[in-house]
Formats: sequence, structure tokens, C-alpha cells
Amino acid sequence: MTREERKVILASSLGTVFEWYDFYLYGSLAAVIGAKFFGMYDETTRNIFALLAFAAGFLVRPLGALVFGRLGDLVGRKYTFLVTIVIMGASTFIVGILPTSDQIGFIAPIVLIILRMLQGLALGGEYGGAATYVAEHAPNGRRGFYTSFIQVTATAGLFLSLLIILSTRSIVGEAAFAEWGWRVPFLLSIVLLGISVWIRMQMQESPAFKKMKEEGTGSKAPISEAFGQWKNARIALFALLGLVMGQAVVWYTGQFYALFFLGQVLKVDGFTTNMLIAWSLVLGSGGFIFFGWLSDKIGRKPIILGGCLIAALTYFPLFHLLSQNANPALTVAHETIPVTVMVDRSNCSFQFNPTGTAKFTQPCDIAKSALARLSVNYSVENVPGQRDAVIRIGTTEVSTALPNFAQALPAAVTAAGYPAASNPTVFKMNGVFDLFSARGLTLVGILTLLVIYVTMVYGPIAAALVELFPTRIRYTSMSLPYHIGNGWFGGLMPATAFAIIAQTGDVYAGLWYPVIIALATVVIGTFMIPETKDRDIFATNEDGSASAADYRKRAEV
Repeated sequence: MTREERKVILASSLGTVFEWYDFYLYGSLAAVIGAKFFGMYDETTRNIFALLAFAAGFLVRPLGALVFGRLGDLVGRKYTFLVTIVIMGASTFIVGILPTSDQIGFIAPIVLIILRMLQGLALGGEYGGAATYVAEHAPNGRRGFYTSFIQVTATAGLFLSLLIILSTRSIVGEAAFAEWGWRVPFLLSIVLLGISVWIRMQMQESPAFKKMKEEGTGSKAPISEAFGQWKNARIALFALLGLVMGQAVVWYTGQFYALFFLGQVLKVDGFTTNMLIAWSLVLGSGGFIFFGWLSDKIGRKPIILGGCLIAALTYFPLFHLLSQNANPALTVAHETIPVTVMVDRSNCSFQFNPTGTAKFTQPCDIAKSALARLSVNYSVENVPGQRDAVIRIGTTEVSTALPNFAQALPAAVTAAGYPAASNPTVFKMNGVFDLFSARGLTLVGILTLLVIYVTMVYGPIAAALVELFPTRIRYTSMSLPYHIGNGWFGGLMPATAFAIIAQTGDVYAGLWYPVIIALATVVIGTFMIPETKDRDIFATNEDGSASAADYRKRAEV
């Protein structure tokens, strides 16, 4: 790898660092941000708005993929992803200096949501530009290896944000952090932005784009050509369903749902959860490079689809093992303490709430969501005509009609034998040596294995997407399926998993979402996605519409 090629990879990867640095910052600090920018509302409403602002960044990503993908195919890769990183970095920094609702009233939350949408828009164009730029600089037979460095920086962004949050909390203390210290991680992003812009300003346009311009084979309407012509649109559709959809749910399960499951379901404290996840990221992230390199040797499909298949087959036993080591008392309670919700099933809803704005006020919904948040396994007994939900826990019954239901239910659950969140069997790191206990090593090992699954599906994905599409519409074509897959299929993982848990009464049932999606991707990808590792992405037909004869032949599946 030459010095210039290393600079290309570094310049492109910094945007992905930014993307996930901000993602984890906002996700981790959502409660603080809700209090600061939506303080005029009660706690429940402000948390809903905070989640809605968080979701806004995901919802506009496909639009950003179209806007900046088109620009990248018309004007060039370099200038487009220079614009995207400036918008993205400036939006993150401004959150750190934005006055709160106590200072400027309703203007604060409006500006915050606008910043989130601008950032999501820019992110829609960032990844496609970075992946395309690196792949078009990489020599044939090395694209998987070169683009895998972009994938590593996603984890690097998560790790960096985690490190800065933990360091800031430790230095300024919890009270100061809640008051003003939460701004520090956002403000420090200006350093990353300055470095990114300085490096990208020095870069040259990609060789493939320059060759296309010299030959005059560029597209005049990339969006309509990419998605308005079925021969190209179907490849984008198969890329979404046969590659990215499964990659997204495996990625979110391994890096985000595992974090949610440890903290919210198993009641492991925040510091211990973050430390366990951090160690798994350190130990497992080398897999991005390894599987990117390996995909140059044996192909993209077997690694991506193999990762989806292995993950789908092992998620349930791995998460059960995670529970047994993180909170053994809770695991025993799940197996030995029967809990039943007695209610008319016709009054129960499927509590899917991706934006946090839906209200579920039926007694059945109140009972089921309360039990799900307490990590209680339960069954539902249909009692026609019974409106109020009665929860039987052992020999005790608690009705949603009780005025103190919110307090009575946790007390009854604990009295029946379910452990309190502070129970001494929950794994807790009081010092670094706790990590090297049998339970600590087991937990890190499980989480590292989940990260390795992530590296299998995500390491080769950039090269696979770049190679599916011709130069003239590459930026546009690969960006949309990537962001629909990761922003929507992946981003819906927490909301969908909670809805399934509340519906079934089983804390593990949320795993059916990634399992089914991953298996669907294995089937679709096996039959509809061609292997692409040997394609010459510089070659074009006379009309510039495809990359090689092999491309034309196999795309006709």
C-alpha cells in the first residue's frame, strides 16, 4: 500500500468515525439532551421528543443518499464528500454550543431537530462517497482489503465516543456533567472535523471518475437511470434484500442490541455494560480487516451470507448464555416463576413505536409494557369481556385498575422472587480485575463473538456494493440500498425487538427480528446476488451502462 493510498483510506474513513461518534453520543446522552432541549414538557413527553429527534437523523438518510449520490455521480466523489463531512461535523459541533430551551425557549428544540436532519442528510451521502472513492483507488484484487478500513472506523467512532463520555464523566463528576459537561464530547468534534477537512482538501479525484469524464460516458440523470430503469433498479433492490438487509440487523444486534439487552433487560449497570462492550470492540474489530482481505481471496458472498447464517443460528443460545452469566438470578426467575396477564386479548396492541410518539393506553398494553420493562417473562390468558388487566405473579394478583399500579407491580414481582435491579448476583465491575473473573471473561467472549459476526457481514460490504454498479451511477446506486438497509432495517431493531417482547412475554423473543431478516438475506442473496470480487470496475460497455460481459450475464438472473 503506497503513501497516497493510505491517505485516501484515512481521508475517507474519518467521515465514518464522525458518523458513529455522533450516533453513540446522541444515543447515550438522549436523556440529558431531552431535559436540556425539551424541558418545557413533562419527563415522558420530553423523552419522546428526544427519541423523535434521534430518529429524524435516520429517516432522512435515504433522501441524503439520493441528493448527494446524484451530486457525486455528476460533479465528482471528492467534492461531494468534502461537502458532506463539513455539514456533518458542523452539525455535531453546533449541538455543543446550542442554547437550551430554558434560555431560548421553543427555538432550541426546533434548531436541534434541524441539525439532526441536516446531519442525517449528509450521512446519506457520506458512506457511499467514501466507499466509492476508496474502491476506485484500490487495485484489482485488493478492494475488499482497502475498503475494510472504512468499516473499522465505524467501531472506532463508537469506541472514541465511549472513551470521551466516560473520561468526561470521571473528570467533571456526574452533577457537572449533567449541567454542562455533556457539551464537551460535542465540542471536541471540531478537532476531528478540522483534521478531516484538511486531509480531504489535499485529495485528488478518483481514477475511475476521471476516466469516465474523459471518455464522456457519465450519466446526465443518475437517479432516473439508477432507479427508473428496471435493469439497474432490480440490482439495487437485490443488493438491499440480498446483502444489506441482513448485514444491518447483524450489525445492530452485535453492537447496539447487545448493549440494550445488557443494560435494559439484564439490569447490568451502565459503567460495566460500557466496559464490556468496549473490550469486545477492541478484541473483535480486527475482523473487519481480516474478512475484507479474505473476501478478495474467496469472494464477498460466502463471507457476508455465511455471517448472516451463523448469526441467525446462534443468537438464541448466545443471548441465553449472556443472561446466565450477567444476571443468573433473573435467569432462574424466568424459568421458575410463572406470571400471567389475564385480559381480553382483543384490547391488546402490537406496541411498535419506532419514533417514540405512539401512545398505548389500553390496560392490556400498560400491563405488558410494564412487565417487559421489568424484564419479566409472562403469558397472556384470554378472558373475554375483561377490560382491566389482572397480573397473576405466583399467588399474588395486581390489577391495572389500582391507583398505585406503577408501584404495586414492581413490589409484587420482587416479592414473588424476581431479583431487584440491584441484586448482588448481577455482574458488576468494581475494578479492572473483575474483568478477568470466569464470568467476566465469559461475557467478554460472548460479546466479542457477536462483534466478529459484525465484522463478517460488514467488512466486505463496501466492496460488494461498489462492484455491483457501473461507474456512471455507482455513487447513487449503492448509497440508497445501504442507507435504507442500515437506517431503516437496522435502525428499527430496538423498537421492533421491544414490541415483540411485549407481544410475546419472552425477553428473548426480540431476537426473532434479526434471525428472520438474516435468514431471508441468505436465501435472496444466494440466488439473486452474483459474486463480484473479480470484476474490473474501470471497464465499461459502449454506453457505459455496465462494467463487463460477466456483469451483464449474471445480472440477468
